[in-house]
Amino acid sequence: MRPIDLRSDTVTQPSPDMRAAMAAAEVGDDVLERDPTLARLEVRVADLLGMEAALWVPSGCMGNVIGLMLHLKRGDRFLAPAQAHVLGSELGTAAWLAGGMPEALAWEGGPGRPTPAQVTKTAGSPGPYYSLCTTLLCLENTHNFAGGTVTPQAEHRALVAAAKAAKLAVHLDGARLWHAAAALGLPPSALTEGVDTVQVCLSKGLGAPMGSLVCGSKPAMAEARRLRKMLGGGVRQGGVMGAAGLVALDYLPRIPEDHAKTQRLAEGLRGFGIAAPVPETNILLVPVPDATLALATLESAGVRTLPVGPAIRFIPHRDLAMADIEEALRRIEPVAHLLRRA
Repeated sequence: MRPIDLRSDTVTQPSPDMRAAMAAAEVGDDVLERDPTLARLEVRVADLLGMEAALWVPSGCMGNVIGLMLHLKRGDRFLAPAQAHVLGSELGTAAWLAGGMPEALAWEGGPGRPTPAQVTKTAGSPGPYYSLCTTLLCLENTHNFAGGTVTPQAEHRALVAAAKAAKLAVHLDGARLWHAAAALGLPPSALTEGVDTVQVCLSKGLGAPMGSLVCGSKPAMAEARRLRKMLGGGVRQGGVMGAAGLVALDYLPRIPEDHAKTQRLAEGLRGFGIAAPVPETNILLVPVPDATLALATLESAGVRTLPVGPAIRFIPHRDLAMADIEEALRRIEPVAHLLRRA
């Protein structure tokens, strides 16, 4: 029985056209000069996001830590929504490498979202020299561990405005910003307004085998390039990955298809009496009585998922058709009673 892999939208395989583009990519040494294909990718992504410049990096974690390093001095405090990726899923690099003191903001504005009032209150006012300095707000859109939830444009603007009023820089972890934009029917640039830096991922949902981009002003990206090298992220003939990224971006118009698959999965699970929420994008977090048991049960049924606290996470993606979602539901139905909460 072929497993249906819903663990993440990073399990996708490069498509034939992506592999062909990688094989034929024009390349150069990106450390000594600039790789021409990476340069084309960087220009295209900067344009999509309404930013001056972009820099390809091997991973989203590296993109985020570079963003934080650009804004933080050792010991500075930064604010981020509770359960943000930079707080719990990047192995402490925000503190270890960027030198930042994290402060988690509760979700008073909705799942995955703080309020502008929280930003204002927590940032506080500058104090005497021995006071902790808060210098950065880090946002996440979509918010992974809130269930792929979206920060709407008006809320984004209000959060950025509160940060700027408190003299904070703003970094946006937009690993799945593409999905937020698709859910809202907006261009991605509508959700980067006012930010100083943003990281977007090409392997989450878009199908590239690796790669993210960090974007900001031209001077910031010049410094980011130096930081990338310091972190071991200098690449030589990176155009092979750049070509994959350019093809991955062609999938942007099809992201709503993955949202529809996720909605169908949630609808089907609710039909079995399972407490599946209505998903906003391509991430579905389902609370279950025993996540370990649920994971093993689904694995034995040929459906692969991941645990997120007391829930299990399903992420439909481009390598699965709607027929695969229907097959997953057929496999889940006989064991659905083990996933129902009392």
